[in-house]
Amino acid sequence: MDDGSHHGEQVLRTVRSESAAALSPVAASWCRSALRYGLDPDGMPAVQPIEAAMLARIREASGALPLIAGPVIDTLFGSVARSGACLLLANGDGVVLDMRAGAADHAHFVSHGLAPGADWGEAREGTNGIGTCLVEQRPVTIRRNEHFASRNTAVSCMAAPVFDPEGRVMAALNVSSARSDLDDAMALLVAALVHDAARTIERDVFCQSFADARIVLAPGERPGGGPSLLAVDRDDLVIGATRAARRRLGLEIGTMLDPRPLGDVLGQPATGGFDDGDRAVLRRALARAGGNVSAAARLLGIGRATFYRRMERVGLTA
Repeated sequence: MDDGSHHGEQVLRTVRSESAAALSPVAASWCRSALRYGLDPDGMPAVQPIEAAMLARIREASGALPLIAGPVIDTLFGSVARSGACLLLANGDGVVLDMRAGAADHAHFVSHGLAPGADWGEAREGTNGIGTCLVEQRPVTIRRNEHFASRNTAVSCMAAPVFDPEGRVMAALNVSSARSDLDDAMALLVAALVHDAARTIERDVFCQSFADARIVLAPGERPGGGPSLLAVDRDDLVIGATRAARRRLGLEIGTMLDPRPLGDVLGQPATGGFDDGDRAVLRRALARAGGNVSAAARLLGIGRATFYRRMERVGLTA
């Protein structure tokens, strides 16, 4: 079935099955592709990369991501290049920002639409490594005939998401192989390498976003769950957290964090007084009180006017 023969018929039979979506994640993605996006596995046009000017604007909108990811991508490609694979970095919409492929294989992968500027969003291409990874926000492996489009069944894809400093999916890292002899063991190994590289990019983006903060490893990090990191400012207030840390510590995902004391985030008892440094004490009290000066003063057992005087002395404003 790797040549796409009768593939479309199999996809549509699966979609028509009332229980298909519950059978496997691939079947669920096939159902989304046909029923939600209205795609036809045998009638999809070839992938056409967007114009260079538009791609340049999309890359610019991606900020420092391509630059930060570059060295990680180079290292990963060095591990998979000899297997005849190509490596793609796509943004959160599935548009390919960067590509690595060997000179002998480059034209072959480009002919399959695996090139910068190609849109591999699931709504555009149906089930595929990049698009399905972004929709499901988890690592995925899509083997040859697990793709939705019949024309994509010559390739296997191993992809993993990259999350931004607020915990939202911002990119996908993907390795595609056109080898027909790619066995399960090798696919599993490549998928693990891709996942590790995606987590490294996520960590590096987070650390650069909070370059002036102290980076703290949150307790209870789970293997394979992504970097569990907190960004803490000079007054011991948590001002950022990775997706894994937010999930571990019950912090909201998808928004900037309101500053809050590190001890509160970690469930540690409040300690310290004015002799520890007025500025830090005042900021922690304000954070606990949600910015309300009167409530913050009560937490410290002082009057509101005294609180304001201490704020003025250390250069804080309400």
